[in-house]
Amino acid sequence: MPKTPRFPPNPSRAAEPRVVEVVAFPAVQLLDVAGPTQVFATANDYAARAGDAAPYLCRLVASGGASVVSTAGVTLATEALPDPGSAIDTLVIAGGGGVHAAAEDAGLVAWVAARSGRARRTASVCTGAFLLAAAGALDGRRAVTHWSFCEALAKRHPAVEVEPDPIFIRDGDVWTSAGVSAGIDLALALVEEDLGRDMALAVARHLVVFLKRPGGQAQFSAALSLQTSQDRFGALHRWIRTRLSGDLSLATLAAEAGMSERSFSRRYVEETGVTPARAVERLRVEAARQLLAETRLPGKRIAERCGFGSEETMRRSFLRLLAATPQDYRARFGA
Repeated sequence: MPKTPRFPPNPSRAAEPRVVEVVAFPAVQLLDVAGPTQVFATANDYAARAGDAAPYLCRLVASGGASVVSTAGVTLATEALPDPGSAIDTLVIAGGGGVHAAAEDAGLVAWVAARSGRARRTASVCTGAFLLAAAGALDGRRAVTHWSFCEALAKRHPAVEVEPDPIFIRDGDVWTSAGVSAGIDLALALVEEDLGRDMALAVARHLVVFLKRPGGQAQFSAALSLQTSQDRFGALHRWIRTRLSGDLSLATLAAEAGMSERSFSRRYVEETGVTPARAVERLRVEAARQLLAETRLPGKRIAERCGFGSEETMRRSFLRLLAATPQDYRARFGA
């Protein structure tokens, strides 16, 4: 067990616990419920060790109450949906295979709309965004869900500005997160906002997870995004990542793949959906992002190490792929 950290007195901590309601439904994703709830529960444990009152009161609620069966087959005890006008701090909508049926439940949708309007902040985990969107809580806002459902969310709710890349997004008082484990990242960010970075770090260490993968980080790596079921170019991608500062021209890549330039270019696009040049750019940007976040190396050195040649070339690639400059990225996510 890790040592109990010493937290300085925090006058902003409310005397009454913050009420957190996690909304479940039949066929809810178990980790969507358990992950965020455990983050808040662990924050309570650390507060108790420090002699402070529990900062959170978590409730698992569902239409009809009693219990729901998760997609993992585990039965979860739930409370009935409370009066939508009663006091609440944070509303969290879980995701899972049953979310689409839940989003067609007019009574539940109306309750979520009213409850979200009463809450200080509202959040969704994974496909829980579909229920939030059905309640109108995401209209005109940026949002994210599991990468495999982003297109469906955008088509079903055109008033929502769906972004497929981030782990989680905050737009005003509404937070949405990507697939499954990203709900833990989101909950850690909520704890950090409420109780400070020291508490969030203590909770993350106890749960043996990263303190937080910043919301603007990708749901998966560039190499994984280029991988397919056949993964014919997996070895090539591994080779590229060890030689980012070297010559990665089409001729060099084709030679490494043992193919003619024309055949390689055609087969690569068929396999990955992008050109070899764009794939190299993605891998270089990913490497540069890591260096910007984890080191103090100047931009010029990072550009050279990742094979961009110049800071301006790196800046253009960042703007094209991330809609942010390297300086902006470091300011937001740098350690």
